[in-house]
Amino acid sequence: MPKILLVPFFPDTVYMTQPEKASMKIVIIPGNGGGAVESSVWYASVRDALLCDPRVDDVLLRDMPDPVIARECYWLPFMRDELVCDQKTIIVGHSSGAAAAMRYAEQWPVAGLVLVGAYVSDLDDETERQSGYFSRPWAWDLIRRNSPFVVQFGSTDDPFLPWHEQKAVADGLGADLQQFSNRGHFIDDKFPEVIMAIKELLGLCKPE
Repeated sequence: MPKILLVPFFPDTVYMTQPEKASMKIVIIPGNGGGAVESSVWYASVRDALLCDPRVDDVLLRDMPDPVIARECYWLPFMRDELVCDQKTIIVGHSSGAAAAMRYAEQWPVAGLVLVGAYVSDLDDETERQSGYFSRPWAWDLIRRNSPFVVQFGSTDDPFLPWHEQKAVADGLGADLQQFSNRGHFIDDKFPEVIMAIKELLGLCKPE
């Protein structure tokens, strides 16, 4: 006969439960260029580090359609339908991926945005012009409304993005701007600062 363990119940005792923690998905949207994202800059190393966090359901890193021009008309539907970016998704966007993340948040709510090497204009570059992201003014108010937080990483020595372009994003969104002077366009193999920032943000995310 199996033993039955009797646990006494004391009606005047307050039983404490562990607070529920948010469980988030993270989606990394790369810059344009056409290379395989698994072997590009810091993307895979950041994904692998965040997958170890028990508060994270999944971290998605996928090759994007139309990878060279990164057209908005292809990328945003892919983010919505294939990557399923929703209110429990933190979008990490780098370069063209940052532009895509901002345009996405104009239309759909997300858990938050982490922008790396973000900018506001086509920089008088034909490929950037063809992407479609810069064909109209930015709806900063809609992005702020649909994204509870925005953290931005920028470097004053970025060879592609003038500092005033990056600062315009921070000013428009009221972003938490992490300013560097020696990181260029953030193309190193490792990016510990973004891992740390996302882990801190996970502690602020509220469960539904």
